[in-house]
Amino acid sequence: MNKYTTRATVRQIGFFDTLISTDKNGKKRPSIRAWRIGVIVLVHLLFVLSYRADIQILEGDISGSRIFGFHLTDVFMSAQVFLSTHEMHVNLIIGSLSILAFYVIVGGRAFCSWICPYSLIGEIGEKWHENLRAKKLIKERNFDTKWRYVFTLFFLALSLASAQLVFEIFNVVGIFSRFIIYGYAHAIWFVVAVLSVEIFFSRRAWCRYVCPIGATYSLLAKPNAMKVSWDKNRCDHCLVCIDVCLVPHVLEMTKTKAKDSGEQKETFRIAGADCTLCGRCIDVCHQDALKFDNGFKKLI
Repeated sequence: MNKYTTRATVRQIGFFDTLISTDKNGKKRPSIRAWRIGVIVLVHLLFVLSYRADIQILEGDISGSRIFGFHLTDVFMSAQVFLSTHEMHVNLIIGSLSILAFYVIVGGRAFCSWICPYSLIGEIGEKWHENLRAKKLIKERNFDTKWRYVFTLFFLALSLASAQLVFEIFNVVGIFSRFIIYGYAHAIWFVVAVLSVEIFFSRRAWCRYVCPIGATYSLLAKPNAMKVSWDKNRCDHCLVCIDVCLVPHVLEMTKTKAKDSGEQKETFRIAGADCTLCGRCIDVCHQDALKFDNGFKKLI
């Protein structure tokens, strides 16, 4: 993919072409998307090796695991356990606090792009969806992203009322993770059904409008050190970044020049809680107006 010679929208560029980026000097290198996929594959390879070959570096699955014996637990999973059992075991507390600390400091909602296995097939489904929409076989359907928080409260209430982890029946992230690690289970067909909805009805619907896991991590996004920054003087407002973004509303500032709103500074950090730090906007920006901004450097 050469972002300097073509508008690298979801429709224009093949999915596998996006895994390689060409810089201004013509040198090819892995894109940020390729690095993300590599991280997701590595995480699940370690899970598989633990289960299949007893190489116990990373044990368990995406919902609850141990790395070198140290517990890690998904925060939403822990909340369900607490509400359904009225107990919080020490391992869950340690695992949840560890995850909370990491994402508060570093990543916010980065889990959704860098760890979640469903994002792999979700992004492929996104490409199919846009191809069908280009042929006018389907329509674009967008909803309010705040629906995620409604679903989050709904599933927490069900856990409290039923004393069961109700969300885990429908959790495509956990189902797909366990499918990769442990093999076939009938629940995988629910993942296929959700992916079909995303392909034929609403682009990336699960991640944008439903997933309580993403909603939970979005609450941790504001204080984290790693952000995407935007240079308004470089930007020509082509809106390709918005086209490829999972949560395009976080890039609204790129639609018009910031100076029109009275802002005098040149660079802005994307402060939206929904940003997953996927780097797709950086991969496609032909003006290099977007980049990762490491807040830790400012503390040194």
